This record gives sequence, structure tokens and C-alpha cells, in this order.
Amino acid sequence: MKNYFLSKITLCIGLMLSCLICCPLASVNGQSPTYVIIGYVTGNGWTKDQIDPTKLTHINYAFAVPDSTGKLAQMTTKDAVNMAALVSLKAKNKDLKVLLSVGGWGGCNYFSDAALTDASRRAFANSAADALIKHKLDGIDIDWEYPAQVGAGNIYRPADNANFTLFLKAIRDRLDEQGKLDNRTGKNHYLLTAATGGDTAFISHTNLGKAQKYLDYVNIMTYDLYHGNDIVTGHHSPLYQSKMGNQSRNSSASAVDGHIRAGVPASKIVLGLPFYGRGWADVTDKGRGLYQPATGKHSFISHDKLAADYIGKNGFVRYWDAEAKAPYLWNADTHTFITYEDEESLAPKIAYVKAKKLAGVMFWEYTYDLKEDKLLNKVDHDLRESSR
Repeated sequence: MKNYFLSKITLCIGLMLSCLICCPLASVNGQSPTYVIIGYVTGNGWTKDQIDPTKLTHINYAFAVPDSTGKLAQMTTKDAVNMAALVSLKAKNKDLKVLLSVGGWGGCNYFSDAALTDASRRAFANSAADALIKHKLDGIDIDWEYPAQVGAGNIYRPADNANFTLFLKAIRDRLDEQGKLDNRTGKNHYLLTAATGGDTAFISHTNLGKAQKYLDYVNIMTYDLYHGNDIVTGHHSPLYQSKMGNQSRNSSASAVDGHIRAGVPASKIVLGLPFYGRGWADVTDKGRGLYQPATGKHSFISHDKLAADYIGKNGFVRYWDAEAKAPYLWNADTHTFITYEDEESLAPKIAYVKAKKLAGVMFWEYTYDLKEDKLLNKVDHDLRESSR
């Protein structure tokens, strides 16, 4: 009987600890939930003094890539210096976590090979753990764009669907092994996260319900929903879909709902925010250019550049789509349309994160809002300051 009660007590304690570790929105002693703010930082265009770690909970350093052997490719001296600089920011925020992000649009060529067999998965996991230890990091972020699908010339197979889950499990197991050796367990365990597609195809080509079990956060790339390959303009990161828009296209909200239906807990979902805009030239002069054919050059514009040269300047007029909760710019003289994120569009997104009890937000990427931190300040204020 004594052993029975001890086992029950042990089980209850285990369940309580599991909730504290895995549920980032758990309220402690009646306090407001804690949200994550994950910022992607790339290898160029910044100095350590320009990164404000007090407004971030996590930094994902982008990118490392798998090599032709399926292991993590050796990183450059500059990458090592950059990661050391980011890790040093913990002096200003002791709770900051720094992760190594692997992949990206141009870095996914060999993911399918790395995930193909038990041996290849273990080899990649070992190399990822080695990099984590060497650079004193807190975790690994997998940005495989996209399993079982055509990407930027990447190798892909139908087997990627199942192998994606097995790949994450192998990495999770290896990080847990290393965590025991390094006394990184419980709330301080090594993290494993993944960036997932905001469209419907990512869900249909993976088994996220199983895969999410090995992840701490699922960072949905709820941007580029309209992109450079489109010949019709549209909001690239709307919270909701406009009635006049292509209803087959996902919005940020429908991407989240799709992930939840696939089996991802809301408490693990991180909503992606773009700190940049996308533009089309030679757009049909109708409806201020929104959802209109475009035959001209596509452009990618940082928020800093938008603020300096476009928003309310040089013939560009800002408009607001109340259905999509998204702004856009239209230049009637040059027939140029631009979709982007601003402080007004962030407000309903952050309210949505809170209402849906999501884990928080992530953004791509820090250097696009470097001059004044307008977008990051808005995120920090609405998501964290207002909850304190």
C-alpha cells in the first residue's frame, strides 16, 4: 500500500513538472502567462550593440546547413564569432536562449538524405549536438523547407513525410542524452524547435501531430503567403483572408487553425511575423492594386527601408484592409503595390495570440527593423509589457 501511494505521488509530481516545462502559457501563482518572442538573426548586417536581448526570449541564429554527407556542415569563423556575441547577450538577459537554426530556403538540399535512415538521422543528431556544445547554445531549430516537396533545388522524397517525424525524434533523443551529461534537464533542457510552412501543403506533407511531440515550439512562417512567384498581388501576411482575396490561400489565422487540427497544441504554436514587405510593379490600376495582376518586377523591402522611403512618401499612399487586418501601399503614378507589416497590423495579431493561447511570436528577421525597433517595440509592449 505504501508503494502504491508513493507511485501515485511520483506520478502526480511528474505530471505537474511536465506541465510547467511544456506549457509556456502556464500561469504561476496567478501571474499573467509568459509569451515567447523569438527573433531570427542572420550572419550579416548587425553588431552586438544593436541587438536588444531584453525584448527577446529566444534568438535563432540563421543558418547552418546539412552537408552532402547528411551531417551539419562546418560553420565559418564568422559564424562562430557571431554566435559567441549572441550568447554574450545573456549578461543583459539571463533567461535568453540562443539556438542554431538549420536550413532555410536555400539550405535544405540535403535534409532528405539526413533524415533517410536510422544511421543518417543519428549522424546528423550527433553533429547538431556537437555544434550546440561547441558554441554553448541552448538548442536547435530545424527549418526544413519543405519535406516531400519541391523547394530551392532540394532533394525530396515521398518518404520525407514519415522521416520528418523520425528525424526530429532522433535529434530530440540526442539532445536529451546530452542534457543529462550537462545537467540540462527539466525547465533548462536543450530546446528543439521547427519552422513550419504557413500554407496547407506543409501540413499535408508531414505528420505534425506526431512530430510536435519532439518539439518545444512550432514556429509557423505565417508570411510570404503571397510572394515573388505570384503574378497577382495580395497580402503576404494577413491575419484573416479578405472576401475579395483568393480563398484557397491561407491567412495567419487559418494556418494556425490548420496546425491545431493536425494535432499541434496551441501552447506550442508560435505565430510568425514579417519585418519586411513585398512589392509588385506594373500592377493593374484597379482597386488600389490589391488582388490585381502584375507584370513588373517583384521587390523585397525591409521595414527600415519602407519607413524611410515608402510609407506616405514618394507617391505611396497607405491603405488599410479591415477584413484582413493588414496595411498596403499603392502608388498610382508608378502602378506599384506593396504588402507589409506595421504597428497597427501587429496589434490584432498579438491580441489573436493571446485569445488563442498561443506560445507567442517569432519574426524574420532582426536586421530589417534595426534602426528604430518600431515593430519589436510594439511586440514587446503589447505581448509582454501589458501582461506584467
